[in-house]
Amino acid sequence: MARAPLTAIILAAGLALAASARAQTLPDLVTPDVLRVCADPGNMPFSERQGDGFENRIAAIIADELKVKLRYYWLTQGPGFVRNTLGTGLCDVIVGSAFGSELVQHTNPYYRSAYVLVSRHGTFEGLTGLDDPRLKGKAIGVIVGTPPVERMGAVGLVPTMKPYPPYQFDPARRHQTVSAEIVADVASGKLDAAILWGPAAGRLAKEAGKEAGKEPGNQAGALDLVPLLREPDRPPLSYRIAMGVRHGENEWKRILNTALRKRRAEIEAVLRDYGVPLLDEEENRLLPEAPKP
Repeated sequence: MARAPLTAIILAAGLALAASARAQTLPDLVTPDVLRVCADPGNMPFSERQGDGFENRIAAIIADELKVKLRYYWLTQGPGFVRNTLGTGLCDVIVGSAFGSELVQHTNPYYRSAYVLVSRHGTFEGLTGLDDPRLKGKAIGVIVGTPPVERMGAVGLVPTMKPYPPYQFDPARRHQTVSAEIVADVASGKLDAAILWGPAAGRLAKEAGKEAGKEPGNQAGALDLVPLLREPDRPPLSYRIAMGVRHGENEWKRILNTALRKRRAEIEAVLRDYGVPLLDEEENRLLPEAPKP
């Protein structure tokens, strides 16, 4: 009867020593017993307060690997996001950050993706790039200030381009994000096509296509996504995505890199589940589907 309490005491002591050792290696601002994540509370399919986004699921995987609790600091994405989250010490990591940004220090990238052309199924069959003559004169939605706008100008698509503002703070808006609004406009026929960041478009296109297919007289149904892999490098339309931490927190970065490496297969499964177009790191091509067990 005395063994159970003694075992529990030894286990608790071991966990405490492990936590203490980890705490000694972490930078002062990083909380050792909680994974504090900076995230947008309404930015599906990336993150949401209810935890339904793929970045929420990836954060949960990392917290599980680190054997710590998961806690969020919520702030709408926009100007000042990094300064008011990581910069103030209220959280310790941004789950999805484009590799190369100077605002944060990055972990090793854990996926690579690209901008995509979204259109109703069969509308632009065989399209491989924005120089396709069938796109001329079409109403193509795009978020103002994103890299595809410059490329659209180079191939003569600006005259009929439909610009959408990058941020919407109207609580009465129909859609949670601008990307969701654009995808819905493609599905309904309001737009001929759209150019969006692939990780945003995958799940949104699947959901919007289903909704459009339910409307009387609307046979649009499924939407096609074509990753833009043949465009020039400037501006880049494909990006490596990593986690962002504060500059100088090298040991914290190393710990996250180890967790990302160990749970790589699970993270990739989450990304695929959300329809994220995944690119090969070495060659500019889509990764093949993972073999089914």
